[in-house]
Amino acid sequence: MSNSNLDWSNLAFGYITTKANIRYYYRNNKWSAGELVEDEYLPIHMAAPALNYGQEAFEGLKAFTTKKGEVVVFRPGDNARRLQKSCERIFIPSVPEELFLEALTKVVQANKEFVPPYGTGASLYIRPLILGIGPKVGLGPADEYLFVIFVTPVGPYYKGGFKPVKALVVEEFDRAAPLGVGDCKVGGNYAAGLRGSEFCLKKNFQVALYLDASEKKYIDEFSTSNFIAIAGDKYISPNSKSVLPSITNDSLATIAADLGLKVEKRPVEIREIKDFDEIGAVGTAAVLTPVNLINYQGQDYYFDKIDFEKSTLVRLYNRLTKIQTGDEPDKFNWLYQV
Repeated sequence: MSNSNLDWSNLAFGYITTKANIRYYYRNNKWSAGELVEDEYLPIHMAAPALNYGQEAFEGLKAFTTKKGEVVVFRPGDNARRLQKSCERIFIPSVPEELFLEALTKVVQANKEFVPPYGTGASLYIRPLILGIGPKVGLGPADEYLFVIFVTPVGPYYKGGFKPVKALVVEEFDRAAPLGVGDCKVGGNYAAGLRGSEFCLKKNFQVALYLDASEKKYIDEFSTSNFIAIAGDKYISPNSKSVLPSITNDSLATIAADLGLKVEKRPVEIREIKDFDEIGAVGTAAVLTPVNLINYQGQDYYFDKIDFEKSTLVRLYNRLTKIQTGDEPDKFNWLYQV
């Protein structure tokens, strides 16, 4: 596909065919050399543990065109290490960081014409995916694995871009169990969240907010991303074993500390929401989405008392996105040039 017909500034967050994806196979205890292919479909046996038992993990990250015209990827080493953690948890052979970065570099270079231009607000979304593909009927890890990275240009996750959304605290469904795989990026977590997300949409809320599955007392995360709160000069996020460690959240916390805010990562009780000034949903896809209303047990809690344009969330969002596009110095060494 050519990129000539793409309206970069009005891209949806969806799939667009690009030139190639890259694939590595794990057989006989070693990874193969990477192969760039045009085929968008994967050859996978119907008895593959990825399909039957959910033995798969994935990542999500983005590439940007900077003000100088360079193509950079944001914190890919952190994604490589997070994928290793997910693989270890569900008995998948680890993808070495060097292999991850090699694959990333090759596939982005092969699709460079699909990296949106500077100033469009769009990015190249990068999806590393690892699957247990060797046929196996009995429950157990696969004998063979496929590691693939595909890319696609995307616009904002939410249609309105950086605009507030409404959230509903969902107690009817759980996203992840304590000591389960909630802190790993595996597909089952997202499948488990689909019912809660649909439940919210039918009630005219854009996102679900999940509590801990054990006591329904502490905030875990949103259906799409991590939860953060601003209370005065504090940047607060939940410390939970059921929450995916967000690279975006970590980046924003680093920026918050650099701006003089006190960063707190601790258990956050749902009853505390009345004391928060601002709420954000943060992650690679959504980046930072302000939440201006949370409904909990029938009561609405509003977070729109602060002038939106002067809010702390706007300051954090602007700083992060300007680092990603080279409009501000990369003082934390987050950008990986391709």
